[in-house]
Parts: sequence; C-alpha cells; structure tokens
Amino acid sequence: MTSSRRLFGLSLLLLVLSVAPAFAEVRETNLWWTPDAATKHAHRIDSLLHLIFYLTAGVFVATQTVFIYFLIKYRRKRGVPAYYSHGNNQLEIIWTTIPALIFLALGIYGNRMWFREVRSPAPADAIQIDIVAYQYGWHVRNPGLDGKLGKFSQQALTKDNFFGLESNDPAGDDDYQSENVLTVPLGKAVHLHLRSMDVIHAFYVPEFRMYQDTVPGRLISWVWFEATRLGNFELACSQLCGAGHYNMKAKVNVVTLEEYNKLVAEKSKAALDSKKTKAASLSAESPTAVASTR
Repeated sequence: MTSSRRLFGLSLLLLVLSVAPAFAEVRETNLWWTPDAATKHAHRIDSLLHLIFYLTAGVFVATQTVFIYFLIKYRRKRGVPAYYSHGNNQLEIIWTTIPALIFLALGIYGNRMWFREVRSPAPADAIQIDIVAYQYGWHVRNPGLDGKLGKFSQQALTKDNFFGLESNDPAGDDDYQSENVLTVPLGKAVHLHLRSMDVIHAFYVPEFRMYQDTVPGRLISWVWFEATRLGNFELACSQLCGAGHYNMKAKVNVVTLEEYNKLVAEKSKAALDSKKTKAASLSAESPTAVASTR
C-alpha cells in the first residue's frame, strides 16, 4: 500500500511539474477565452457562450461533488460486505430527461439567436461589399462614391473576370478593388456578398464571431455586421481548401468613418482615372488598327 501511494504521489508531482509552465505563461491576447468581441452580433453571441459555459461548469461541479461523495461514503471497509444494486429506474429517467430538456432548450434558443443576429436582413443603408474567395486568397470589391456596386452575375465569373462584372453598368465605374484587404468603417453596417471561384472556402473572423462557408456557383448574401471597435483583424479561411490553405488570409481594418470616406474618395478617383485612361488608349489605337488592316 505504501509503495502504491508513493507511486501515485510521484505521478501527481510529475503531472503538476509538466503543466506548471502553462500557469506561468503571460497571456496578452485573451487566449484563455474567445478574443474580445468587435461587432454588435459578437457581443450578443457571447452571451450565449457564457450561458453554456456557466451551465456546463455548474453541472461539472455538481456531478463531481456527488462522485467524490460516493467514493468516500461507499469506499471499501473492512468487515462490510459489498451491496449489489440494479439501479433505480425513476432516478435514471430523471437524470436522462433533465439533460435532454436542457439541450433542447439550448438548441431552440441558439437557433433563434442565429436567425435573429446572423440571418436577419441587413439595414437598407448598409455598405455593400463583394468578396470572391479563391485558392488561396480573397478578391474584394468596394462601392465608390455613389455607394452602389456595379452589377455582377455569378454565371459570368471567370479567371479573367473574377467578379463576374457586367461592363455596361455605369454604377461600377467608380468601384475599386483590393486584394486580401477589407477596410470597413466603425459603427456602420456592412453587407457582404460572398462567393467562391473554385472550391468551398470559409469567411472567418474570430473577433466578429462570424463564420460562413462560400460555395462555388452560389451567392451568399445574408452576411452582415457592424463593427464596434477600431483595430486590425485577420480574415482566415476555415475550410481545408488545398495545399495553400494555411496561408489563405486577409487583413480586416476597422477605421473611423472619416478615414473610410477619405479612402473611398481616393480609390474611386483612381478607378475612374484608370477607366478614362484605358478608354482613351483604346480609342487612340482604333484608327491605327483600322489602317493596318487596309
């Protein structure tokens, strides 16, 4: 008995020593829990996470307390014979029904919250942003000063036209594009149009509590959010989409409304100037091309 206790004590000591560095580690990014919420949806979804955590913690403490109590009370005693029991059907029905009702209630509540927070219609004045995922990055298209995205067609999406743009729509003349950078204003609703060019990807920003698959051939148009704090965040693909999946990420910058408006004005002007330059170049080349054919 003594040697067994010594072996148990030594094993416990080795276990404590092996995890001791984890207790001493300095945590600067809230790694013990979810990262700080950065959208209105995220704050509300966190309330559900907290409810589930405290409920689970309470059940864990209660069951372990009962378990330890029974271990001590009904431990082997010299001269006391063991008693064999088939159990109690009434108790088994109770402790099976209660967890089932809790899980059912959480499922209904979580489903209602999902549709209220994630699948609810975006505000009418939300900024429309078009995002196309591909192996292994993100094409981003923002509306210009007119606040309107140029029309696009999912069927027209190709490698040469990765947004599937309709060239005859003037609303798209001042739209500007960026690669792996999404910039949005603070306190303004942003409505995303998510698509995929090749395989299934996933739009995932932990601070936004936002996860949505992008499916080839399908437009996902119900995702929207409103940022509640400034900062730089990371958009990561959370679906195993190929050999370069590990590096499929983008920057998400939340800036003030003034900074965003200034950026839109600069990018829109550059997009319009580029379009005018291209049109002038084509018109200048046209007579030359006609003369050469003669």
